Amino acid sequence: MPTAKGLLNKFTTAKTLPYITIQITKLISDENSTMKDFENMIKMDPTLVLRILRSANSPYYGLRQKVNSISRAIVIIGINNLRNMIVTEGLKDLFKDKKGKNAFSRNRLWLHCAAVSICSQMIVERIFGFNGEDAFLCGILHDIGMIVEDQTAPDLFYETCNTYDENSKLITDHEKEIIGTDHCEIGYLLAKEWRLPVEVQEGIQHHHKTLDHVSPSSLTGVIQQAEYIVSQLDYTAIPGMKAILSLPLANHIRNNVKEYKALARDLPNEMSKAKDLYEPHEE
Repeated sequence: MPTAKGLLNKFTTAKTLPYITIQITKLISDENSTMKDFENMIKMDPTLVLRILRSANSPYYGLRQKVNSISRAIVIIGINNLRNMIVTEGLKDLFKDKKGKNAFSRNRLWLHCAAVSICSQMIVERIFGFNGEDAFLCGILHDIGMIVEDQTAPDLFYETCNTYDENSKLITDHEKEIIGTDHCEIGYLLAKEWRLPVEVQEGIQHHHKTLDHVSPSSLTGVIQQAEYIVSQLDYTAIPGMKAILSLPLANHIRNNVKEYKALARDLPNEMSKAKDLYEPHEE
């Protein structure tokens, strides 16, 4: 049966994130990178240059003077926000639905990932008072392994989706039975290959595991909580799919139920405001 590494090797030779996306994420992880390194890399993609300048000059930042330089735009946007913008932009085409009879919708998965990413950032910033950029990144990428399965083992993956019963087993257990691996392990290896932060890697790897000891403020805990919240609003990767919530996280939500209810009420509005960020490209 296929292994996570085997599918990932097949995937990386077929289609992955654009070259510039991977190189910029590597620059961000390298503490020796300079602003000039970022500027030279971004200049390779005129479309990206326009998007960055447009974002820096948007009403969101409320600047009085127009930003015309890439380096200044990066300072205004912030390196981690820049990374998330580029990764998200690079993923849009990857999540576009293919033609034909599909038992699985990439567009639905993309909406799910967008909901989890936005909800995760809201949890980190509103509940715990931390910077939420890594939470957003982990959320937008947490199910990237499903795209790898869909592309490299489509028949096995469609069988997995068609025969999955959320009341009998975890989706990851069902994947292992039919495909031989699961999307969490694949996503973890891909995030590791892209040299993303270790906590992001771990959040992707463990987001479907029932854990006895997990901190609600860790990315693993945050992604599980976000998946639980968005599933209540029917933003699921597969119709009817249930979210796993480890006991320490369930207790945390129960002890802070008013805050989480308010967050869940605000989520649709936050998604609406960010629609142009995650909405897939048109054909």
